[in-house]
Amino acid sequence: MLDQYSRNIDYIRISVTDRCNLRCIYCMPQTRKTYLRQEELLTYDEIVKLAGIYRSLGIKNVKLTGGEPLVREHIEELIFRLKKGCGMEKVTLTTNGILLEQQLDGLVKAGLDGVNISLDTLNPRTFEEITRVDALNQVLSSIEKALQAGLQVKINCVPCQEWNGEDLTDIAALARQYPLDVRFIELMPVGCGSQYHGISSDRVLEKLEQQYGRAVPVQADNGKGGPAKYYDFAGFQGKVGVISAMSHQFCGSCNRIRMTAEGRLKLCLHYQDGIELRPLLREGRTDDKIREAIVEAVRQKPRAHDFAHTAEHTDADQRRMVQIGG
Repeated sequence: MLDQYSRNIDYIRISVTDRCNLRCIYCMPQTRKTYLRQEELLTYDEIVKLAGIYRSLGIKNVKLTGGEPLVREHIEELIFRLKKGCGMEKVTLTTNGILLEQQLDGLVKAGLDGVNISLDTLNPRTFEEITRVDALNQVLSSIEKALQAGLQVKINCVPCQEWNGEDLTDIAALARQYPLDVRFIELMPVGCGSQYHGISSDRVLEKLEQQYGRAVPVQADNGKGGPAKYYDFAGFQGKVGVISAMSHQFCGSCNRIRMTAEGRLKLCLHYQDGIELRPLLREGRTDDKIREAIVEAVRQKPRAHDFAHTAEHTDADQRRMVQIGG
């Protein structure tokens, strides 16, 4: 499926919940009180129906997000249906890792291909300051168990001046200790994240090269068009990637769209632009009509985000990341 700039959209991030068992300071307030009601969430049947339509349009890869996707019950059933029923080539999920170990067997049996585990520090005190929960050991155990289960594991770290600037080399060393990839993702000014100051990918690489020697560029994201630029370091089992959403905008090759937990198809993280799909489903529109609506919406995907000038945009999405879908 092509947008108006001839970008091939073949990947979708589907949020299944706006709830989370952590309260990361750059994502959501400590005392959040309002959540989507159950009837506002897309049901698994509705997600699968839309996924089938997306697949018919050429989307082949799905990332399940939240909130924390593992807090939604029976997520393994959805994964199985996306793989076996819809024919998605790859289904992965982004998780904070807290519940991963206890659900791992069911996820693997359902056909899950990989996990992205969010981890911003290996310092227990800093971890608790960031997440407001003392659970670092659970996350580290989940990483080891996921690797033992044969899943592809990627660690997502958000470098920030306020909390983990001195921890980045330790996080990167996980790719030396284990056969996994570590990705450093520039902080984007979305929701609570706008209060903090990120560290650029160039600065991250500079720190890593001071510690581990030359970063040797390798083909980005296995040649599949992802946003990460990957590097090899001598003696590392895995790769280190940087996602430079702010300092080196990669919108020209963007291949993705997002769907929120309540069924809004978002074309770009920055803007409100999109289409509400839940009403179309619940009004009984045919697959063909929904497909036409999706194709028309995707044609309007913006050329690029403009996070550097958010204050100047009346159409910028003001919601928190947990509401949009991470």
